[in-house]
Amino acid sequence: MSTPPDLQQELDALNRQVDQLVDTVRRLTEENRSLRHSQEQLATERAGLMARNEQARGRVEAMIQRLKALENNS
Repeated sequence: MSTPPDLQQELDALNRQVDQLVDTVRRLTEENRSLRHSQEQLATERAGLMARNEQARGRVEAMIQRLKALENNS
């Protein structure tokens, strides 16, 4: 029993579409994985920069306090 040519063409077209969709899902899955990894790295980097910023702020505030103390002692 053979498949009519029109039906076979439709099945072939559907198979191609399914294959394209599978490829798209694979590509998007990999892209999503990559973006999540990048996001994690950026969040880690941001946290480190914020910590360094706070340390610098603390040092500047300490210097200001020392300068004020020196000024008051003069």
